[in-house]
Amino acid sequence: MRTVVVGTRKSALALTQTGWVMDRLREANSRWELRQEKIVTKGDRILDVTLSKIGGKGLFVKEIEQALLDGRIDIAVHSMKDMPGEIPDGLVIGAVTRREDPRDCLITRSGQSLEELPSGARIGTSSLRRQAQILAYRPDVTVEPVRGNLDTRLRKMQEGQFDGILLAVAGLSRMGWQDRVTQALSTDIMVPAVGQGALAIQCRADDTEVLEGLKKINDPETERAVRAERAFLHAFEGGCHLPVGAYAEETGGLIRLIGMVAHPDGQKVLRGTVEGTEPEQVGRTLAQQLLEKGAGELLSALREGMSR
Repeated sequence: MRTVVVGTRKSALALTQTGWVMDRLREANSRWELRQEKIVTKGDRILDVTLSKIGGKGLFVKEIEQALLDGRIDIAVHSMKDMPGEIPDGLVIGAVTRREDPRDCLITRSGQSLEELPSGARIGTSSLRRQAQILAYRPDVTVEPVRGNLDTRLRKMQEGQFDGILLAVAGLSRMGWQDRVTQALSTDIMVPAVGQGALAIQCRADDTEVLEGLKKINDPETERAVRAERAFLHAFEGGCHLPVGAYAEETGGLIRLIGMVAHPDGQKVLRGTVEGTEPEQVGRTLAQQLLEKGAGELLSALREGMSR
């Protein structure tokens, strides 16, 4: 028997996701004894500042990755959408789980859809990607920052701080809260975050036993789709909290990737679509198309503004 320590954040959603992964690993690797290690990340500690203002890269993964590098844990379970484009030397993503519903959703107190909300309605989100696309679709609403776990965000809305909040459908589904969704937003309105709906199972690159065990729970189709999305993100220097979105689907061996780069005010949204068979090439090709449309200058100006 080998004791394999699995690292996770402490939120209810993270623990639910990690428990699900550990169940799959137990089924696939009978000689492993699994133990859970809870780790607090920078993104969990700082809740009074928007994500984009506290250094977007790795906010929810850095401390967990360090625990992997230090040997305190053997496996890390992350929401794929929290993973920066760059992974530290010595670490790899050993498995990608089958994707849940990748869409974003709106939850409102009134039960009104995005189209039905009145002008001036207050919508809460900490994501510049969501903010940009909502304002592009409904420039007459007000977007305000909201932080905290799912429970906290839902409570703030019910208390009247917001008329609605934006969340990922996948997280609500994993918690069994699908009935709270007012409206799932199509990718025509809201391109998801890179990797949204999938889990990334990370380990040390030289731990061959763990790598072999993780292969047993990897979903090849989701993995290929996420590789295309992450190649797209990587071209923009990997900031997972920048207003960048991408979503890939594979049909009959052909990957179709849609991508988006925007200004947070929603006044400039660049979108494109590319199809191909090689994931990384599809991602790079779409990124180049948007760079030629001015995505690089847009994000550079945004980063400069954030650093002031």
